[in-house]
Amino acid sequence: MPKMKTHSGAKKRFNLTKNGKVKRAHAYKSHILTKKDTKRCRRLRSGTYADGTNTATIKKMIPYK
Repeated sequence: MPKMKTHSGAKKRFNLTKNGKVKRAHAYKSHILTKKDTKRCRRLRSGTYADGTNTATIKKMIPYK
């Protein structure tokens, strides 16, 4: 059986924790930051976990991580 292909976009965006949770970064942090207040930009810096409903799909996209 051939190897599974990793989804190129997913491997750049997601990481798995030891317990199997999916880590992700916040969106809306790349540009047009002048109108966003400092508190909001600071909150967006920290990472978070992907929602439980999406984890199975994401794990299929990154089988070797």
